[in-house]
Amino acid sequence: MLERANLIMRMLFAVALLVMVQVAAFAREAAPAADDPALEERLMTLAAGLRCLVCQNQTLAESQADLAVDMRNEMRKQMRRGASDQDVIDFLVARYGDFVLYRPPLKATTLLLWSGPAILLLIGLAFMARSLGRRRGHIVEAPLTETERARAQALLGADSEAEPS
Repeated sequence: MLERANLIMRMLFAVALLVMVQVAAFAREAAPAADDPALEERLMTLAAGLRCLVCQNQTLAESQADLAVDMRNEMRKQMRRGASDQDVIDFLVARYGDFVLYRPPLKATTLLLWSGPAILLLIGLAFMARSLGRRRGHIVEAPLTETERARAQALLGADSEAEPS
């Protein structure tokens, strides 16, 4: 019994050691502190409007992907050289295309992107109107028999007697 407990303890120790090694493997070097807080704020403001190309649902400011870090470093270098915000954006668009922008400009190549939701909405509304129109044409009113009419009158009459007017 003692041997079994000893074996279990050794296995638990081995698992704990493996977990610690895994945590250490994912450790990253801390990001360098900003030399110029104003430049860093400008960089993050600009990066908030740009898309990370690796994790496409995050901004460049939020993402910790290696490519996003490299893109921010390149932006930082350009800003230190005196490039304006528009110069930095133009550089990234020239290098990665309009996809890097969260709000791509309205031009011939992005027209479908901008008008797509409205077109899909109109198609959906047309389909719904057509479907409802067809359904209305198929409805046939069946006349009530005398017994059904008498029962309905009795039920409606019972309701009106129960409610004081």
